[in-house]
Amino acid sequence: MLDIIRVIKAKPKDHEPEPHIPLTTPWGEALDAEHVLEDHPRPEFARSSYASLNGRWEYAFVTETAAATAWANAEPPAAFDGQIVVPFSPEASLSGVGRQLQPDELLWYRRSLEVGEALGEKRLLLHFEAVDWACSVWVNGALAGTHVGGYLPFCCDVSELVHEGANELLVCVHDPSETGGQLRGKQSRESGNIWYTAQSGIWQSVWTEVVPAAHVSALVVEGRVGAGSGAGVGAAAAAVRVEARLSYGGEDLRVTVRDAAGMAAGETSIAVPAGTSVDCALEVPVAEPHLWSPDDPHLYTVEIAYGDDRVSSYAGLRHVIVAPDEKGVQRVMLNGQPILLKGVLDQGYWPDGLLTAPADEAFVYDIEQMRRAGFNTLRKHIKIEAGRWYYLCDKLGMLVWQDMVSGGGPYDSWKLSYRPTLFRNTWWRYPDSNAAHYADFGADNADYRHEWEETCLAAVRLLRGHPSVIGWTLFNEGWGQFDAARMCAAVCKADPTRPIDAVSGWYDQGCGDLHSVPNYFRTMAVWRDRAGHRTGRKRAFVISECGGLSHRVDGHSTQQHTYGYDVFESRAEWQGAVHGLLEQIEALWDQGLAGYVYTQVSDIEEEVNGILTYDRRVNKLDAGA
Repeated sequence: MLDIIRVIKAKPKDHEPEPHIPLTTPWGEALDAEHVLEDHPRPEFARSSYASLNGRWEYAFVTETAAATAWANAEPPAAFDGQIVVPFSPEASLSGVGRQLQPDELLWYRRSLEVGEALGEKRLLLHFEAVDWACSVWVNGALAGTHVGGYLPFCCDVSELVHEGANELLVCVHDPSETGGQLRGKQSRESGNIWYTAQSGIWQSVWTEVVPAAHVSALVVEGRVGAGSGAGVGAAAAAVRVEARLSYGGEDLRVTVRDAAGMAAGETSIAVPAGTSVDCALEVPVAEPHLWSPDDPHLYTVEIAYGDDRVSSYAGLRHVIVAPDEKGVQRVMLNGQPILLKGVLDQGYWPDGLLTAPADEAFVYDIEQMRRAGFNTLRKHIKIEAGRWYYLCDKLGMLVWQDMVSGGGPYDSWKLSYRPTLFRNTWWRYPDSNAAHYADFGADNADYRHEWEETCLAAVRLLRGHPSVIGWTLFNEGWGQFDAARMCAAVCKADPTRPIDAVSGWYDQGCGDLHSVPNYFRTMAVWRDRAGHRTGRKRAFVISECGGLSHRVDGHSTQQHTYGYDVFESRAEWQGAVHGLLEQIEALWDQGLAGYVYTQVSDIEEEVNGILTYDRRVNKLDAGA
């Protein structure tokens, strides 16, 4: 039953924008600008030659009416405006700038790149974990590379451009934010309600490493466990699969897997054929596998040797699938056993760092607080997170349901919010593969659709090795949605080892492994899968968003004006409502519920529906908090 009163209360109220009240997290308050996020950004692909370039850079904003094209070959400014702390975007207070990049501006960065000794035949690789949105990279006045896309890492081989000693490194960035059609997630220059402060520029770590000429240039390390049920999974064949791209073939590739005690659990080597770039794959069988699970997040160390190159990685062995239980009910099966996904929505925003967490300890705090609250899953919402977050979920035993990033043109509130909220029968009757419907989803721009598809498949390749990541959500509530069935098939081909939630809410095309329903305004129940029935799919039922119960803690919010569905002035009443709702939802297990996602980890700007306050200084669920 639809709670129409709650729907009316939840409609955003018109109000004048308010300046944000400054907030800092404990880790932002303790930040040392000379030593920023110095741990290796990707523990699954690490070398000892790693060197961080985070810290103080110079920056400049330059007005450029043709910014959309000029970013690739613009002349650098004659003077710079000041210093910025990388990798925090200029909009984030921890950057030391506090300035919004406009669509008709370019953002320039500059710093010295020190090369300690002549490289000889070795190569110097310059890595950017993420730059929002389009950028060009220059070393000593020469173009080192360009990249488009705000959420994925990229690398430039700058070996031929550097010399021993100090070198000039420049980066030029263009970001149109919501005025463009690119992937941007929840970012908006006019933030409010469910949309948050937009950011731009370098927002994840920058680093270098020196590698031999013959080296591993791309890597996926993934634990594989054979299908089965119950104890059969643990006894089934298990292996660590390594997929590598090798710059200059002709050497032997050797992989050694070690257990937590450092003892060898398996080793395999192959001879790599000659070639300038060679792709190869091998599997290392693991006898008596120790399976990874939230209660026992066991990780194997993986050592990779190729010629003189040495890479360290890790893997977790686990098996996940949607399959019927002993009563024929579709469930998410982890290592052969049905598991109720007790999830919480994780937007990955911080008051002082925006999309950039101020420290590993901040990630750990969120994960551990959610575990303590009884959740076993985080739905990473409309964002590809920093690599260390996934590593920490692997290490601490937190399941991850990963969303793809949305974008496209303006969203029609009636078609993508109000109509599907009020009229459920619209959900399975509107094909997203009809080009005439693309505009209704904000997906009528071919460049956007191409970027979404390329980024989606690249994200799958990037994150496929993490045992914590147990599923993909492709489209959320119609935002930028198109061709869900085709994209679902493409993702399944790229990664057949994880379930897919093709459409979280609204315009369900009957594909994927989950019947995924956001439910903020109706009685909690397990719904009939009409779209799946039409296509012949047997899918598990999940409530992919719910809750959103709001309580503002004075002194811990960036806004006086707040937004939420149900608002509670009393902490005790809010706690009772949250616990009551979660008990009500979990009681649906016997009726076929496979999982749920409660909204959300923390408050964010106008939203005060978090379990934690935005500054992470108060856990609202704590007794007596």
